[in-house]
Amino acid sequence: MNFNFKEIFTAFMVLFAVIDIVGNIPIIIDLRKKAGHIQSEKASVIAAFIMIFFLFLGQSLLKLIGIDVYSFAVAGSFILFFIALEMILGITLYKDDGSSQNLTATVFPLAFPLIAGPGSLTTLLSLRAEFELENIIVAVFFNVIVIYIVLKTSSKIERLIGPSGIQIIRKIFGVVLLAIAVKLFAHNIKGLFL
Repeated sequence: MNFNFKEIFTAFMVLFAVIDIVGNIPIIIDLRKKAGHIQSEKASVIAAFIMIFFLFLGQSLLKLIGIDVYSFAVAGSFILFFIALEMILGITLYKDDGSSQNLTATVFPLAFPLIAGPGSLTTLLSLRAEFELENIIVAVFFNVIVIYIVLKTSSKIERLIGPSGIQIIRKIFGVVLLAIAVKLFAHNIKGLFL
């Protein structure tokens, strides 16, 4: 076991920025109004299961289709880059097709793809190329705890922080995520030419 506090903290912050659970509070509140009730425990557990499953089997799936981790990490850095731009500039690059209206809000779109979506799954594989597996698992676990707390207290948090506070948090984490995307790209691009 190679537990490293710095790796755990960095992986936690990267996932926290990508998942952007605080920035998604308005979406969560909207889902709660539409669905009437969101099962916070179920959504958190399903999101954790999806992330851990992908962390362990994502690499094997990539090998199966002939993609190396460096290529996936570079592609992941582009996704993180665009997510960061969305957060900083307040634009929407990803468009929802609206097909989730009849499905249960707890699983879809909350657990997937809002929490365990393409951004967080790509990030997990990108982190795996750089950090020890056990440190990433601990970071996922801590993120799931934060996600659960935010889901349980979303309406209180919105009242406490206010819309402008949520926007400020989104922009700060957007800048952090942009820097992480650039670092991830620079670190993994070398591996493509070795």
